[in-house]
Amino acid sequence: MGWQAAVVGALGVAQYKQQGAYGKFNQKVQERNAEVAQQKKEILDNKLELDLATLEKNFEKLQGENIVRTAKNGVTQGGTAARIRIANRLEKELEIKKMEYNTAIGKANADEESNMFRIQGQIARMEAKAAQLKTISDTGTSLLKMQG
Repeated sequence: MGWQAAVVGALGVAQYKQQGAYGKFNQKVQERNAEVAQQKKEILDNKLELDLATLEKNFEKLQGENIVRTAKNGVTQGGTAARIRIANRLEKELEIKKMEYNTAIGKANADEESNMFRIQGQIARMEAKAAQLKTISDTGTSLLKMQG
């Protein structure tokens, strides 16, 4: 019975180590996923910066076209032309706020996604530890039955 107990013990140790490695690996995978989710925030900031620059360029072009168009028609830059410029500025500000809001929402979602990946990694590690405890218990039970 001695060699059988040694085999059972060795198998139990091997399984215990494998379960620990499996849990650590899964946790590292989830941590990497969390880092990728965090990188999305930087991408969103860069996109916002580019979108704002594009909006500013298009706005200036639109304002210039309106000034030229009204001047060509002999209209003074006051009155209706001024109201159009003001309306365009207000529209620009609204677009900026909308872009900033959408970026903030995207960043919050990236944070949430990152947190979920980290939690899943912690759960994977805890499940592996629980499996290890079960392996120890099962191995011990088997060894005790062999002796009894």
